[in-house]
Amino acid sequence: MNLRDQLRQILPEILSENPTDAIKGTELIRLVKFRLNHEYSDATLRYHFSIMSCDPTSPIAKVEHGQGYYNRTSTNIHSLKSARNLIPTSQGLLGEEFRAPAEEVDLALARANKFREIFCRHNEYANRLPFSFEKSFSEGELYQNLWRFPDAVLLDWHVAEAVEEEFSINPDLLEMCRHTGGSPFSLTAVKMKLDVDHGSFREDFFQCLSNSAWTHGGELVIAAPIADEKLAESLRSLGAEFGIGIESWGLDIETLDDLPEAAAIRVLKAREFEAIQSKIAQHRLCSPTPRTGLAWPEFLEMRQESADFEEIVQWLTRSLKDQHPYSYHQFRQLNAPSHSSAHEVVA
Repeated sequence: MNLRDQLRQILPEILSENPTDAIKGTELIRLVKFRLNHEYSDATLRYHFSIMSCDPTSPIAKVEHGQGYYNRTSTNIHSLKSARNLIPTSQGLLGEEFRAPAEEVDLALARANKFREIFCRHNEYANRLPFSFEKSFSEGELYQNLWRFPDAVLLDWHVAEAVEEEFSINPDLLEMCRHTGGSPFSLTAVKMKLDVDHGSFREDFFQCLSNSAWTHGGELVIAAPIADEKLAESLRSLGAEFGIGIESWGLDIETLDDLPEAAAIRVLKAREFEAIQSKIAQHRLCSPTPRTGLAWPEFLEMRQESADFEEIVQWLTRSLKDQHPYSYHQFRQLNAPSHSSAHEVVA
């Protein structure tokens, strides 16, 4: 058995599934050496750790830059399942019907997770707060959920403003909204795809239209550039007719493959993430037509059927209660469940 295969067996038994408990390279070398069949130099092991950590199919992942290694299986299972939605339908379904080789599946999932992480971080920096729908697409959920639930929503606060570099809710504006019947925020449903083609774009578009019906607007966001002008015009016409926003981000397969994996992108410092942002070339084909409010009956109905919707309700309720525009990550960190009623959320 060669060294790479030995490491694939050994590393899952050593590495923690929690990135905060990552093991530094020197310590990992010491632990691995006890289990190898032959002697290898420290340099050889470091090289293999580095190479394998860049491979989405390997059991070792790197935390930031040289901070340590953890077990790649720590990636959230819901996140992996929901990433399937971003893969072009021409590649098939990631399930029993998926016919592509395992390596192609892993690469496609890695690209999807990278794009989603870039999308979320980029929008969060712009104070468009993202929420990824994941539980709605976990194991055992219905295929029809592709038509019912978006891949993500973006939360825009209309009563928040930047004060001394701090984004906060203005209580006077919030009070005005309450008295005038206006909405202090809007939710935009987002359908994400790595790429579209002439055989898939209509299904992708109408899924976006369908699963954005309850929101203030819908967007179809495509990672790859759209070089085919006929395809671009077809998308543009559909978007204009049905009020759905459409844009590409100029991130082709080669660019995504050259980027760090999603777990690394997630923990990049702001200055480091700017290097990735510089690769984004957003091109808007069509702007969304905003709606006046949430489709409240549909929202409440889907809340009974999706844990993701319940999370959104709790997130919005806590933000309004505290008068602070928490990101979803910040809300989760609070670790304090809200018992407020969903009816307190202003549509």
